[in-house]
Amino acid sequence: MGIRLKDLSKLGYTNNVARSLAVAIVNKHCKYESKEEILVRLANVLDNPEAYKKDEVWGKLAEHFSPTIIERKFQVYDLREVPLMHQTYGNKFIESSAKQQMELAMRLPVTLAGALMPDAHAGYGLPIGGVLATDHTVIPYAVGMDIGCRMSLTVFDAKPDFLKRYAHQTKVALKEYTHFGMDGGLEFTQEHEVLDREEFRLTPLLQKLHGKAVRQLGTSGQGNHFVNFGELELEADNTLQLPAGNYVALLSHSGSRGLGAAIAQHYSFLARESCKLPREAQHFAWLDLHSEEGQAYWMSMNLAGDYARACHERIHLNLAKALGLIPIANVSNHHNFAWEEEIAPGNFAIVHRKGATPAYEGQPGLIPGSMATPGYLVCGKGVRESLFSASHGAGRAMSRQQAQSTFTQSALKKFLAQAGVTLIGGSVKEMPLAYKDIERVMRAQENLVEIQGRFMPRIVRMNKE
Repeated sequence: MGIRLKDLSKLGYTNNVARSLAVAIVNKHCKYESKEEILVRLANVLDNPEAYKKDEVWGKLAEHFSPTIIERKFQVYDLREVPLMHQTYGNKFIESSAKQQMELAMRLPVTLAGALMPDAHAGYGLPIGGVLATDHTVIPYAVGMDIGCRMSLTVFDAKPDFLKRYAHQTKVALKEYTHFGMDGGLEFTQEHEVLDREEFRLTPLLQKLHGKAVRQLGTSGQGNHFVNFGELELEADNTLQLPAGNYVALLSHSGSRGLGAAIAQHYSFLARESCKLPREAQHFAWLDLHSEEGQAYWMSMNLAGDYARACHERIHLNLAKALGLIPIANVSNHHNFAWEEEIAPGNFAIVHRKGATPAYEGQPGLIPGSMATPGYLVCGKGVRESLFSASHGAGRAMSRQQAQSTFTQSALKKFLAQAGVTLIGGSVKEMPLAYKDIERVMRAQENLVEIQGRFMPRIVRMNKE
């Protein structure tokens, strides 16, 4: 549309968050309007925000100029004496500490609803596998440190025996065209439109993080992040609209890297400074979305989510080019994020999914097992009691420290050999036996998702620890 920051400044948009909201709305909803029409609309919203507060497109921007905008200040909150009821899936194999964390989240005064997925285990604040709906507030630690951590699956136009015939070339490509860990990056330049986003110029924090985002584009993190080539068995009438059968596919798991971590740390600190909770609940401190800090976090969170998507896109593009593979379908989804959603007719809330997959009716999703167990392509059934969610994986049965002290490298090698999996990098901390049984997790959520495909890892790349 050609809308620039100086155009917004001339209109009177002097606040960085307001500028960001305006740019985001224009990019999403005004693709077919002229620049003049857009500037007139932006001026009207600024001059008369009350008239636009209920507008589906311009409402958020109008709210920013509304007299209800609150100043950041110190406030003390009490917890509910009794937690709200919430649905738990796979209750019998979820550890008590995760259930206790979820109950604590259900005592927050801003909580409206919640659900616990069958892969749940204890986390930092909200448990991994927790879904929490709040009243116009966002909780940075309920989104998580790795904002926008997500799954992405690309299906290729290749014969099923590709990975056997070109095993060596595939291993070389994974070593040369992926990068894992905190330091360094790829040895060749990565480009993506996300790096040119206006948001990187709208707050001092994002300005400072832009260089790191450039360096880390197309890379993956530590822990259970992976890039796997494997075999995908698709069922008939699948969401990818591909014929039933066996395919070569690439499955990746990672998030927004240093960008998301820095955003999470910064705004979690601000939340705890302005929202004082009892000690046991301090990591649930929230930001009001009417506040400038809340709007700035929301903008930054969405940028981090788009950056995570861009990293996956670059990973898949780099590997496809290196191996001469032609993509024919892709599915991807966040599982550490917050969305504004209608949780009941006419009732909108901020839905946090920390290690949970969106599962609205007909919505495709990905639920991996481990480096040597199946992952599943699923389609959501739209169950309201689960807040339209499903698990994001098998979930850990033991911590990474427990796994390291329990298993040996030779045991890991034996397990992988029996499963027909080649591992590049990785460690015993990610031993498949340290995870819950993915088949049992899938049975516990049969009413939440429909299985449409089964992915079996064959050549796996992870961070070496």
